[in-house]
Amino acid sequence: MLHGRVALVTGGTRGVGAGIARAFLRAGAHVVVCARRPPAAPVEAAGRTARYLPADLRRPKAADDLLDRVAALAGRLDVLVNNAGGTPHRPLDAAPAERHARIVELNLLAPLAASLAARRIMAGQPEGGSVVMVGSVSGTRPSPGTAAYGAAKAGLENLARTMAVEWAPAVRVNTIVAGLVRTESAHLHYGDAARLAAVAATVPAGVFAEPDEIRQAPVFLASDRAAYITGASLLVHGGGERPAFLAAAGEGPTTEGSA
Repeated sequence: MLHGRVALVTGGTRGVGAGIARAFLRAGAHVVVCARRPPAAPVEAAGRTARYLPADLRRPKAADDLLDRVAALAGRLDVLVNNAGGTPHRPLDAAPAERHARIVELNLLAPLAASLAARRIMAGQPEGGSVVMVGSVSGTRPSPGTAAYGAAKAGLENLARTMAVEWAPAVRVNTIVAGLVRTESAHLHYGDAARLAAVAATVPAGVFAEPDEIRQAPVFLASDRAAYITGASLLVHGGGERPAFLAAAGEGPTTEGSA
């Protein structure tokens, strides 16, 4: 599907990012992953290995340096997946504004910088390129405890729509709106196994997504099968969240005939 193409996955050394990187490897792409620290083990799939490059995308000029290096190594760039991000659980009034600003830097400004750097390369290629933002349901609803993260993800989705208009037709830009994913850090947000199960029960699908279950959406959006898709948001969230009024009315997840 993507044989011979070059994909860069930011934050691609673990969790969702590593799952996305493995999916691109299976699709035949040459994959580069970046993060501040190297992976505990190489990111591999289908007998192929992603190349790791160190980068802290919050640093000034880090994105330009990284994308220049990818272009020098691979000679081109077909896909950028802006996956790097995250946040601790912290009420707004539990930290100064500067701490929250760092979250916005990582989750909104770093993808902006990486996308601008990628466009310089993609726009000069006859085939153009594709940028995929990894968004979150936290950007589509109130996000208590992760307010700056939710605001950044909301901004990221809007940014992608604007990029899609300004950069068309050479560069397509889309967003994956990811739901609850069972990553290595899920317990830090939701607690022990019992609490994780209780949270999962609020999702219509009944379970957290596994990192690899998110993986195919970026591959599809980056492929020729999605050639006419740009400025779109693809929901990968297991049905979202059951409305709170159903629980208040005593209607459980398996109740039939509810409104």
